[in-house]
Amino acid sequence: MKLELRHLRVVCAIAEEGSLSKAASVLGLAQPALTAQLHRVEGLLGGKLFDRDHRGARPTALGELVLERARVLLPAFSRLQEDALRLVDDDQPTDRYRVGAVNGPMLGGLVHRLTESHPGAHVSTQVSWSGDELAAMVAGGRLDYVLAGVCGNASPPDGHGLAWSVIAVDPVFVLVPEGHPFALLEEVELAALKDTQWAAVPGDGCFGNCFVAACSRAGFTPRPMYEVDMAGCIDLAAAGDAVVLCQPTFRRTPGVVTVPLAGVPLRWRHLIGWDPEGPAAALGPQVLRYAAEAYRETAERNPRYAAWLARHPEYGAVAHHLPA
Repeated sequence: MKLELRHLRVVCAIAEEGSLSKAASVLGLAQPALTAQLHRVEGLLGGKLFDRDHRGARPTALGELVLERARVLLPAFSRLQEDALRLVDDDQPTDRYRVGAVNGPMLGGLVHRLTESHPGAHVSTQVSWSGDELAAMVAGGRLDYVLAGVCGNASPPDGHGLAWSVIAVDPVFVLVPEGHPFALLEEVELAALKDTQWAAVPGDGCFGNCFVAACSRAGFTPRPMYEVDMAGCIDLAAAGDAVVLCQPTFRRTPGVVTVPLAGVPLRWRHLIGWDPEGPAAALGPQVLRYAAEAYRETAERNPRYAAWLARHPEYGAVAHHLPA
């Protein structure tokens, strides 16, 4: 993982608010998620950024250095975005679709449908590990739509005034090597994997905490999780170095297979959001329909998941898309 602007915003928010709990409230994050982000940033920079006690959080010498640079970089980046938007706004076509997405199965299919159904439209994409970051870009007028996901019944990224609709609800599967003892099972109990090393792609939200809670209900405490990109997850799974928590729509890949978890201990909701007061709102229902079609197509490409959905019709694409 590389240092990103969103990490600098987290550091600045903690310094400005003087505590992680207040910063989490301002950023619209759960405190455990903010704490995890801070630990990742400290790991990237090689040391503690804050001394924390009952009085709050105070920057260390390294933290002061990072804050000094961040307070220059963040305003400069914002001015760059504003100037660029002003420069290109007059040249942009009125038929425009700017889509942000967190790791998920629908972006490619959605772009295909937009470009096929609207020849000449300007379609652009932005990806991030952070749904909150993309939601803020929609609220700030830099994106029109955001595809994001949340764990279980968790709320969408809030504090941005977006309208959210549910596209689909998925179980969480595991990715294992083809030769794994559980690879051919119809499903595997979470407890049967208690001695394994785990891996998943990074992101904000409560998924890590929900996973630990699910393991606790299954009677064990999991090992610390590797957070790597999807290519790294595939490599770890194929080598047998980790069991990967993955979306069931994961495309078939040589060397690895997806296996359902018995009882669906973890769920994932796919969402789309837009500014209800912005110009993109008028086309929101149409983009939502395209996203749902893209999801169904992706789910059908995975025979194992398609068979699982036939036995569990309560999952998959949502028939009536209501606000999240």
